[in-house]
Amino acid sequence: MGLTYYTDVHRTRKNGEGFRITFTTDGISFKQVDSFNDMPARQGDTVFVDVLPLQHTEGALELLRGGVEVYYLRRLTLIARKREELKLSKTARTDVRTLMAIEQKWFKRVTEDFLVLRRMIVTYRSLMRTYQQFMNKYRAVSEEERRILRPVVKALEQQMDELAKRIVDEAGRRYPAYNRLVGVLGINGNPSALEALAEVLVLPEWASWRRTKNYFGMWRRDKKTRFHRSKTARQALERLTISLKGYKIRGNDLKEVLKTIWITLKAQEAGPVPA
Repeated sequence: MGLTYYTDVHRTRKNGEGFRITFTTDGISFKQVDSFNDMPARQGDTVFVDVLPLQHTEGALELLRGGVEVYYLRRLTLIARKREELKLSKTARTDVRTLMAIEQKWFKRVTEDFLVLRRMIVTYRSLMRTYQQFMNKYRAVSEEERRILRPVVKALEQQMDELAKRIVDEAGRRYPAYNRLVGVLGINGNPSALEALAEVLVLPEWASWRRTKNYFGMWRRDKKTRFHRSKTARQALERLTISLKGYKIRGNDLKEVLKTIWITLKAQEAGPVPA
C-alpha cells in the first residue's frame, strides 16, 4: 500500500509567477518543495493536489511516468467552504489539512494525455487572445499603418494554424473518440474548428448529461448562477458551433452540438452492439 500525499500549490509571492508546493502525508509533518520532481512520491503512491498550474506540467508528468497516481480538485470553491466549516485560517498548511477533509469523489484523476493536450490548448488560447487584441488595434489604425502591421498579423495567424494542427494530431492520437467526432460533425479540413473540438472534448468531464450541461452553462441564469462553470470551455463550444452553423447561433444550437458529442462519446464507451 503506497503513501497518500496531500498537496497545496501556491504562489511564492503576490502576483508572482513562481509556485511553492507544501505537502504532507499525515497532516502533522509538512515539507515544501519547488517542483513535483522534488517530492519523495514513488511508484504506488497517490498525490492529491488543489491545482495543477501549467508551469508544473512536466513535474506532474514525471510523477505519472514513475507510477504515481495524481488527482486534482475539480472545484476550488470547496476549499474555502470546507475551511470555513472547519474554522481554519488561510495558510498553506491549513489549506492542506482542508484538502484532506474533502471527499475523494471531488478529485479527478490526471492522465498524461490530459496534461499534454491541456498545455497545448492553453498556449493556443493565449495566442488567440493576443491575435484578437492585435486585430482590434489593427482595425482602428490607418491603411498605411495597417500595411506596416500586416506581416505581424500573418505571423500570428501562421503560428495559430501550426499549433492548431499539432493539437489536432495529438488529440487524434491520444483520444480515439476524437477522430470519430470529426466524422460525425463533418468538420474535417477546418483547423480552427478541429482545435475547438479538441478543447471541448479534452478538458471537461462527460460523466452525465446533466453535469456536462452545467459545465458549459446550459441552465437558466439567475443572480446566483450568473455564468457557466468554465468560460473558456463555453467559448470553445461557441467557436465549434459557429464553424458548423454560421455566426448567428443560439443556445439551442450550442446544446444540439454538445448533445451530439455526448451521445457519440457514450456510444463509443458502450462499444458495439452484440449481434
